[in-house]
Amino acid sequence: MKRITLNASVTASNEKDADALRARMREMGTLLVNVMSSAGSGKTTLLSRIIRDLPDLRIAVLEADIASDVDAERIEALGASAVQVHTSGMCHMDAGMTAAAFDTLDGERFDLAFLENVGNLICPAEYDTGAGKKLMILSVPEGDDKPLKYPLMFQESDALVISKIDALPYFDFDLARCIDRVKKLNPAIAVFPVSAKTGEGMDALEAWLRESVQDWKTNQ
Repeated sequence: MKRITLNASVTASNEKDADALRARMREMGTLLVNVMSSAGSGKTTLLSRIIRDLPDLRIAVLEADIASDVDAERIEALGASAVQVHTSGMCHMDAGMTAAAFDTLDGERFDLAFLENVGNLICPAEYDTGAGKKLMILSVPEGDDKPLKYPLMFQESDALVISKIDALPYFDFDLARCIDRVKKLNPAIAVFPVSAKTGEGMDALEAWLRESVQDWKTNQ
């Protein structure tokens, strides 16, 4: 497993770095998905399920954490390529950091790459990482009021995964109300209620990922 420590990019324009990385990913035919959520929402569990369910796709995961290698080790155990990024206390990844992490994969070709961003609902929404798609996760235990408290994250995302729906009977979480709040912020967002544990809802999410990969490759 590769492990690197990165600091925020010192280049003058993160937007320029992001556009350059997107162009590079398009040339390679690799769709980079920026996965954002709070800590404990189930990012690694969800990605592990996707890797198991889509064995025909070449998948890489960039695991961004302040410390620890646990998540990258879990991903590598499934046969996917993983890079553990330690962010030196930074609460987000930017485009320069993401490009540096991807460079450690030594030019390998992938259909799909996930950036598992640092877990919080504020900083990651504010920085363009160069991803082709932005996917956020909101878990049932966090509550259905998060779109009201952290609107930017929902406004910036292409897709929302509402995770741990197998726990709905045990929490005061109104699924319909949550989706309504999200759609008012971002009418175009795709919403996928799922349980990575039971597999419920995963077919729709994985179909969206496959379609997104194909569109990305087609529009090179």
